[in-house]
Amino acid sequence: MNYLQALQEITELVPDFENELNNTKNTNSYSVIRTFTERIKNMIRQNDSNLLFRSLQKMDKIYKDGDLTLKNAIENTFIYSLDNFTAFCNKDYRKMIFSHISSDLKNSYSRQIYSHGI
Repeated sequence: MNYLQALQEITELVPDFENELNNTKNTNSYSVIRTFTERIKNMIRQNDSNLLFRSLQKMDKIYKDGDLTLKNAIENTFIYSLDNFTAFCNKDYRKMIFSHISSDLKNSYSRQIYSHGI
């Protein structure tokens, strides 16, 4: 899957996503994942669990099926931001969010957290 296919997948879930992305100068893997990550962050803040959990599943699918550039974009944008936008969630909500993330993404998250500063 390339970024155009990922964009199509996300737009099926979030119909106005493509309009939001149109504000970006260069559309590429990083801009698609950055915009989707921002959208997920807002879902967490607004407690929009239903769409949030489907979006996390979509992020997992994109990570699993995506090309190397998409995987890098997810690791460097979404995974990197995960702590930041779950930091102010209560413990149960944070656990629930992480329970909807695939083991592949959790492993990537663990690698980033535990290798930081080495």
